This record gives sequence, structure tokens and C-alpha cells, in this order.
Amino acid sequence: MSARLLLIDDDARLTGMVGDYLRAAGFEVSTAGTLAQAREALAHGRYELLVLDLMLPDGDGLDFCRWLRGDARWRHQPVLMLSARGEPMDRILGLELGADDYLAKPFEPRELQARIKALLRRLEPKLDGDEVLRFGRLEIDLAARVARLDGKICDLTSHQFDLLVVLAQSPGRVLSRDQIMDALKGHPLEAFDRSIDVHISRIRAVIEDDAKNPRRVLTVRGAGYVFARKQDADADNA
Repeated sequence: MSARLLLIDDDARLTGMVGDYLRAAGFEVSTAGTLAQAREALAHGRYELLVLDLMLPDGDGLDFCRWLRGDARWRHQPVLMLSARGEPMDRILGLELGADDYLAKPFEPRELQARIKALLRRLEPKLDGDEVLRFGRLEIDLAARVARLDGKICDLTSHQFDLLVVLAQSPGRVLSRDQIMDALKGHPLEAFDRSIDVHISRIRAVIEDDAKNPRRVLTVRGAGYVFARKQDADADNA
């Protein structure tokens, strides 16, 4: 499936040109000309990456980025920030507020495409030759079907391991219970259905440092669950 992008910029000519270029490169591209439209798009869709302009008619991209990072639903949403202001402090502030990359205008569409691809690669979970997903201190060995925290095997049932894999293979994306059920097709329905919440609690009990204040598997009230990209202070792959 191609990556879904949301371009948030009030320059219709720019978004039209860049959008066409990125679609030709295989991306699914939606656009928003205001922050209000961007919030509406986020409420009704999921995007692998936001390309966010610093200056919008109804607000500042920095404030929007701060809003994203303050909301559990979008806290891990990848953002590439654009700005016609190339001042170093703008770049620093944008990155400090949670932007994953920063590109000054004017730019070549090819550079934007390259940065998007590099950012998406960087945000993917690391997978070594033995098919092990690594997230800081947590590793999920797909071949051996075990999860390890600090090198110690986590006590998970087969169903719980598969549920953890479903979440970990979509880091930063909120998955509803229905989406989780769809991904777990082939399992007996009674193994999950409404007991998904119970399984999540048991998973947290063995992979979290504090199951009551989880940092790996987060609940998004009214929406579902999200596997956090950034989990440990020393993680370099979030």
C-alpha cells in the first residue's frame, strides 16, 4: 500500500504541482489549505506523514505542531515542516516542537520527495535479517515468535503475541478494535472479540515498566490503540 500524505499549505498552485509530482511517484496525496481543514482531514483519515507549512491563513504551523504533540491521537504523527522563512531559529523551534524534518522554501520537488522517503524509512521499525522488530529496549522476534524486554523473554500467549505484532507493525497509527480484528483473521473469534482490552492489559503487564502508565501501547479514548514510535529515552529508532 502506498504511503498517504497530507499537504497542509494555502498555496494552491504549490500544492497542486507538488501533489501531482508525489502522486506520480506513487504516494496517495490529500491537501488542506487551512489548519481547520487539516484537523477535519485528520479526524476522518490516517496519514503516514503530514507536510505542514509554517504560515497558514488561520494560524501558525508551530502552534499546530504543538497541538498535535499535545493530543494522544496525533502525538506520534510524523510531520515534515515547510517554511519560506529560512532562519535557523525557525528550524530549531520547529524541530523542538516535534517536527521530524524541516525544509525551507523554495525547494525542488525532488528534494521534498527524497526527504519524505528518507523520513518514512527512518520511522519504520528496524527489521534485522532474522526478522526482529526493535523499539528501544523492546524487540519482537517474528521468526521465533517471542518478545523480549531488556533481553528477557516476555510471557505472552500466542494470541497476545500476534496482537502485539499487529500493533507493532503499524507504529504511530491508531488502530480501532475492528481494524485489529480484521488483521487477526484466522484466529478463533472467541480468542479476541471484546476481550481485546483484556489482552492489551496483559500485554502491558509484561512489556511496560509501569502498566498503569504505559509508554508502548497507548489507549486513544473512543478510537482504539496505538503502538508508540518513541518508547525509551535512549531509543534511536522511534
